[in-house]
Amino acid sequence: MSFRRATPAVLAAAIVLTAAACGGGGGTSQQSGDGKSFEFWSFTGINQKKTVEAYKKIHPDVQVKLTEVGSTAETAQALTTALAGGKVPDLVLIQGDDLPKFLQQPQNFQDLRQYGADKMKGDYLDWVISQSVARSGEIIGIPTDVGGMAVAYRTDLFKAAGLPTDREEVSKLWPTWDAFIETGKKYTAATGKAFIDNAATSVFLQAVNQGPEKYYDQNGNVIYRTSPQVRTAFDLGLKAIQAGISAKQSSFSEGWSAGMGKGDFAVISAPSWLLGQIQDNAPGTKGKWDIATIPGGAGNWGGSYLAIPKRAANPKAAWEYISKMQSPQGQLDHFLEAGSLPTTPSVYQDSKLLSQKDPFFSDAPIGKIYTESLLGLKPYVIGPDDPAIGSEFLAAITNVEQGKGDPAKAWDAAMANIKTAIGK
Repeated sequence: MSFRRATPAVLAAAIVLTAAACGGGGGTSQQSGDGKSFEFWSFTGINQKKTVEAYKKIHPDVQVKLTEVGSTAETAQALTTALAGGKVPDLVLIQGDDLPKFLQQPQNFQDLRQYGADKMKGDYLDWVISQSVARSGEIIGIPTDVGGMAVAYRTDLFKAAGLPTDREEVSKLWPTWDAFIETGKKYTAATGKAFIDNAATSVFLQAVNQGPEKYYDQNGNVIYRTSPQVRTAFDLGLKAIQAGISAKQSSFSEGWSAGMGKGDFAVISAPSWLLGQIQDNAPGTKGKWDIATIPGGAGNWGGSYLAIPKRAANPKAAWEYISKMQSPQGQLDHFLEAGSLPTTPSVYQDSKLLSQKDPFFSDAPIGKIYTESLLGLKPYVIGPDDPAIGSEFLAAITNVEQGKGDPAKAWDAAMANIKTAIGK
């Protein structure tokens, strides 16, 4: 799941793209391309521009028209509209939680096996590449990154609270989520300030992502009502609120962004792609942050795939881009330049990855910390209604956190809202 925000200008671009898609001709094929150019739709917040620029240095004769459509949801909606009969891009970036809906209709995409994707499957984490394989065997996407999990914390604020600041000692404070909440209570008691940014994304969302089953079972059946993992994670979110350790700043809100620099909270559950946002939002706190292990030791939040629509005008040019930039070496290079965590485990022991340190985060070995968070992860099935289900759970916890919901009725409210949203 991802919650990258969009600016008004980006939202306008999404509207223009959607309108253009609606105006396209029915299901007719597009003209064959020249093989030296392709149109690429991405969402915002992950710096695909840098990857495109790197590719153009290798292939200066290839023209890439990159459009950042908007948020992950807006990009998926624009693609849905285009697939229904408009002009499709040659290449599109799809956020992992949105992929299952598209996977239900693999005929809308190029089967990447025709280009050799089946021979490349072994390059990627099994549980990641499997999410882009249709029931009938088509491979419609190649993974670009994953969102390994850790905890970003303020060393100066921990010191003021009498807590350890060394990342290994801090990691030992919270082997479990219950221990994490207890640490938060100690911090808040010592400082009178909030420990975490919010309970929805820094507790519930991480805990629910750590087990072998989430909203669907291994056969693709909806189980959000009966899953022990989901209920446990939900109750942990409520427990964090009731402990009084939350700043009640929803992720990606203006208050959340400003709070990083002001010290309104000391801890954020941070996937690898979030580190850049912390730096952008709180540049004056360089060297005051560090990275510790996530409670439970493993986790993932996010990840994306590159796909080629069936009616793409330049599929071969798009595939050349995928095969080069999403190879193990390509993903390693992108991590070293932009911080996107590779989905290719063959590079996890590469000396360049292991030695990668971030001075903003007290020279934390981010490559080592984040790849280790993936190795112990138990993969779960992501279903077509995952985004809608997850959004309602997050909303229910946020309502309680903001004083708008009754914690005793929050679970039942989430159940009712999810049923309304997905009909199940």
